[in-house]
Amino acid sequence: MTSIMWFRRDLRLEDNQALAHALNNSEKLILLFQVNPKQFLENSINQQAFFASVAHFRKKVNQKLHLQILYGEPLDCFNRIKKEIPNWNHIYFNRDECGFGFTRDEAAKIFFRQNEIAVHDFLDAHLHSAQEIKTLSNDFYKVFTPYYRNWLQRPKPQPIKVAMDQKKMVSATLFPEDEKRFSDYLTTLKISPSTSVGQQAAKEKLNQFIAKNLSDYTENRDIPIKNATSHLSRYLRTGEISIRTVWQAVQEAEDSLGKETFQKELCWRDFYTMIYAANPQQKEQPIQKNFSFIQWENNEEQFRQWKDGLTGYPIVDAAMRQLKETGWMHNRLRMIVASFLTKDLLIDWRWGEQYFQQMLVDYDPASNIGGWQWAASTGTDAVPYFRIFNPTTQSKKFDPSGDFIRHYVPELANVPDDLIHQPEKMSAPQQRMTNTLIGKNYPAPIVNHQLARKRAIAAYEMSKDWAKSNYE
Repeated sequence: MTSIMWFRRDLRLEDNQALAHALNNSEKLILLFQVNPKQFLENSINQQAFFASVAHFRKKVNQKLHLQILYGEPLDCFNRIKKEIPNWNHIYFNRDECGFGFTRDEAAKIFFRQNEIAVHDFLDAHLHSAQEIKTLSNDFYKVFTPYYRNWLQRPKPQPIKVAMDQKKMVSATLFPEDEKRFSDYLTTLKISPSTSVGQQAAKEKLNQFIAKNLSDYTENRDIPIKNATSHLSRYLRTGEISIRTVWQAVQEAEDSLGKETFQKELCWRDFYTMIYAANPQQKEQPIQKNFSFIQWENNEEQFRQWKDGLTGYPIVDAAMRQLKETGWMHNRLRMIVASFLTKDLLIDWRWGEQYFQQMLVDYDPASNIGGWQWAASTGTDAVPYFRIFNPTTQSKKFDPSGDFIRHYVPELANVPDDLIHQPEKMSAPQQRMTNTLIGKNYPAPIVNHQLARKRAIAAYEMSKDWAKSNYE
């Protein structure tokens, strides 16, 4: 009996549900990673970061075993394998529950059934499946707090022991041309495969967070300059660390308010996956149909200024430059820049979501789409449309001394604390003294927040009125 272990976003040999079951139930096992040509074409920071992790995983696996690389659409790849290995009759993988991954898996299952290949798929990326936690009336939750209460009281899965057995592994390279094509692609990556990737790096990040930042997480998590968040999102996205391993490590830590708060953050991952599974069109359409008729301004020049960190709002500019420089952005800042794009600039949230998809090394479809719909007030349990972040107020609250701003916006390095959040208020002599010339080496605000706020509220209310007349 020959089986395949199909790796996707579970790039680890430890605590891996599908791999553990495959090893326990197979006579011969092929370790497989399939590369979709569309991923090569995209060549975004997101994809480069993901393939840097794949490259690291492949290198580690190939030290003792062999990870087969196949290039092509999934069904084409499986057809080739079936012709090469006629006695292949079992496949193991950790399932995706929403988005592209879900669609891919459903199509693959049809092929497997037609070819009499037994499918063994497992929940691995989350603590609870998208279908597991529902209301008393068996509906999907729409509000986070009651979902969290239900989620918290349920037992959590424990890490899985994987008993590696080299004798079962197929070590011969099945498709050398595909392997060469992948190796050639890796030479084009701007992100090095050695840059903080892999199981060991993920474990070190987890241990460091628990030792240094977990207990004070509640107080410090919203302050970007303190860098007090876990930075585990990248590794959870690629599966270089298991969510079960993270949960167990957190549970073993001393009780604290920070521990409780971080548990809630882990729950958001499951919540947003559930929301995406319940609303499969949410990447293209607002969940709240009342806001389907918003007349977005979609000013392309202002969108470019937002992407480049040239809005004249220092906290927004610092955040966007952090994203461009590092491929990551602090969560509080993600909320601020999303609110600014959708409410202050009145630019379609889908533009921002797609840009984050390209730029984030920790891009997770369910969480990213959910976060953008939350900020745009179009999603489930979203911020009310009339509650609009004031970027200056947010800046003063979460970067009071301006240290984070100065780090990413060096044009403002000499601006005093009392003016760092609104440098346009400096007098001409102050601008010359600080070498910050508004309109020359740092822009004036591209919109007036108070006027933009009124415009946004009017646009949302008009959409509600149109929806009422169209849907009734």
